Amino acid sequence: MKLNYTFKTAAKGLSANKSRTALTILGIVIGITAIILVMSLGEGAQNLILGQIQSIGSKTIAIVPGKQPKGVMDAMSTFTDSLKNRDLDALKNKNNIPYAGTIMPLVFGSETMVFESNAYRPTIFGATPFFSKIYNISPEEGRIFSDEEVAGYADVVVIGSKVKEELFGANNEALNKKVKIKGRNFKVVGILGTKGQSTFINFDTAAIVPYTTAQQYLFGIKYYNRIVVEADSELNVARTVEDIKITLRNSHNITNASDDDFFVETQAEAIKTVSTITNVLTLFLAAVAAISLLVGGVGIMNIMLVSVTERTREIGLRKALGATDRDILTHFLLEAIILTSVGGIIGIALGLSLAFLISLILTNYLNMAWAFSFPVLAIILGLGVSSIVGLGFGLYPARQASKKSPIEALRYE
Repeated sequence: MKLNYTFKTAAKGLSANKSRTALTILGIVIGITAIILVMSLGEGAQNLILGQIQSIGSKTIAIVPGKQPKGVMDAMSTFTDSLKNRDLDALKNKNNIPYAGTIMPLVFGSETMVFESNAYRPTIFGATPFFSKIYNISPEEGRIFSDEEVAGYADVVVIGSKVKEELFGANNEALNKKVKIKGRNFKVVGILGTKGQSTFINFDTAAIVPYTTAQQYLFGIKYYNRIVVEADSELNVARTVEDIKITLRNSHNITNASDDDFFVETQAEAIKTVSTITNVLTLFLAAVAAISLLVGGVGIMNIMLVSVTERTREIGLRKALGATDRDILTHFLLEAIILTSVGGIIGIALGLSLAFLISLILTNYLNMAWAFSFPVLAIILGLGVSSIVGLGFGLYPARQASKKSPIEALRYE
C-alpha cells in the first residue's frame, strides 16, 4: 500500500471523530506551549539581564564584602562589614593599583522620606558623582551632587521619578525643595527621568545621596557595602583584579586566599554566572513542562487503543481485501504521529503568540527593555519531541491492530 494513500486514510480516520481528536491532542498542545513559552521567556530574561550588566561597562570591577557565596545559604555571608575606610585609602593609592581609574565606595539601605504630609520609603544609595557614569543615568532636572558636596557631608539628594511622584505629585515642582530623612532636611538637587529596572536597581524608586552623608547621618555605619573600581582599559582588568586582591589581603593581614573576607566580580564573571543560572533554570522549567507531554502521550495511547477496538471490523475487512500487518501498523502509527505533530504545531504557534504578548506587556506597561525571543532550539525540540511521543505511544496500539486475525476481526461485534 502506498504511503500517501495510507496517510490520506489515516487523516480521514481522524477527521471522522473531530471532537475526540481535538481532545486527544490537547495534552500535546499544552505541553509544547509550556515548553516554548518557558524557553522564550527564559531567553528574554537572560538577554535583559545580560544587557543591563553589559551597560555598566566591561572595565568595571565590584568588590563585595564577605566570602564568595557557593550556595544560597552562603549568600548571607556577603552582608558583612569587612570593607572599611582603610581599604578605600589603600585602593586609591596608585602604588598599589596603578591601572585603576575611578574608585567609588557604595552604601545602601532604606529609610522613610517625608515632604509635608506625604511619606515614601525609597532605596537610598550613598555614592559619589561617578554613580551617574557607571549606571548610565543622569538627571532629567537639576544635577548630580559634586565631589565637594561629598567631602562636605552635604545634605543633598537626587530622587527617582517614582519618588518625586509619591512625594510631590506628578505635575508639581520638586527641584530645590527640602525633604526630611531621619529628621534631617535634604535639598533635592536632581530628579532622574523614568528609567525602570536596571542591573537589579529600580532607579525610579531610588534616592542617591553623598556616601559620606549616608554613612554618618542615615545608616550610622563605618563600612561600605560595595567598592566599585573602573580599570583604565579593558586590557588591564585582569591585572587590576589581582592588584585589588593583593592590596586588600595586605590591608586585612590575610596570607591564605581561602581566608579572604571579600570577593571581586568583573562584568565578564557576572555575565558568565547569570548565563549559567538562567540556562539551568530555563532547562529545569522546560523539563517540568515536558512532563505534560508524557501525560498527553498516555492519553493518545489510550484513545488509540479505544479506536483500534472500535474499528476491529474495519481492520478485519481491510486484511480480507489484502492489507498486510505492516499496512495496518503503518496506518495506526501514522494516526498517532499526525495527532502529536498537529498538536506540536498548534502548541508552537500558541507558545510563540503568548511569549510575544507577554513581551509586549512587559515592554509597554512595565517599562522593561524586554525583547521578544524566538527560540529556534525550542521549536525544533517541540516538533521533535511531539513526533517521538507520537511514535513511542502510538506503536503499541498500532501493533495491537496489526496482530488482529482477519477472521476474528470480521466476526467481532
